[in-house]
Amino acid sequence: QVQLVESGGGSVQAGGSLRLSCAASGYTYSSYCMGWFRQAPGKGREWVAVIGSDGSTAYADSVKGRFTCSKDNAKNTLYLQINSLKPDDTAMYYCAAHTTCGTLKAGYANYWGQGTQVTVSS
Repeated sequence: QVQLVESGGGSVQAGGSLRLSCAASGYTYSSYCMGWFRQAPGKGREWVAVIGSDGSTAYADSVKGRFTCSKDNAKNTLYLQINSLKPDDTAMYYCAAHTTCGTLKAGYANYWGQGTQVTVSS
């Protein structure tokens, strides 16, 4: 059974940092492109970052320089380090997986997690 379980969300003040984690199980984790998405209240889901099976990364323009996506293949865990948080970063954050990063960035995933909430106050 495939599972993606996010953790690490919380309520922080603007300027703070968080590290989100996504523990994966039930599939060949290392061969998939992994990514992070977020959905703010009343808005559509947007991709935030992806990391390929080779470790290459890509980021949405809105988060470049503040978000860092990484993974630990030995632990089957994906991470998202978020620095200099802004109120606009308030959203539910989801991890997802697909065999190709291009398809994942378009919002299509083989697997989705349940999400972890990030709330940033000014």
